[in-house]
Amino acid sequence: MVLTPSTMLALGSSAPDFHLPDVVSGDTVTLGSFADKEALLVMFICRHCPFVVHIQEGLARLGSDYKARNVGIVAISSNDAENYPDDAPSNLKAMAEELGFSFPYCYDESQAVARSFQAACTPDFFLFDGRRELVYRGQLDGSRPGNNEPVTGRDLRGAMDAVLSGSPVSTDQTPSIGCNIKWKSN
Repeated sequence: MVLTPSTMLALGSSAPDFHLPDVVSGDTVTLGSFADKEALLVMFICRHCPFVVHIQEGLARLGSDYKARNVGIVAISSNDAENYPDDAPSNLKAMAEELGFSFPYCYDESQAVARSFQAACTPDFFLFDGRRELVYRGQLDGSRPGNNEPVTGRDLRGAMDAVLSGSPVSTDQTPSIGCNIKWKSN
């Protein structure tokens, strides 16, 4: 396990477009799928990373808590499933169903979407406002495997609540940290 921080893409960056299959429904999910939402949270996660496993129930709660609010949420796995079979679409589907994800969980087989977001680790979070400009990129909260801090989602939830209330999001943001995205060797 290599500890990798998020790249901290520049605030104000535009949300890259994407067209990816949802591993549960089979439907294609796009940036435009969330056009009517005040905010869009894009999460790069996977099934096997201990940092994601540590927060996965918190991610399910986050989805449930914001489902009725005007926030679009999508999870994406971009890991090389050939070399990391736990992250194959069928296993991602099982994860989404086991945890009761209320948001689409997409598979980025080409890894082009992860590259367009400059995603570096799992988990990696990108929150965009209604204009689809990046307002938050950083950690869910300060909890990490083994540090005994509870998974609350405090940092990310604070940013989401600020966007929904029309308040500015603090630019004092802590990078997420986790396992590196498992890039294909080409």
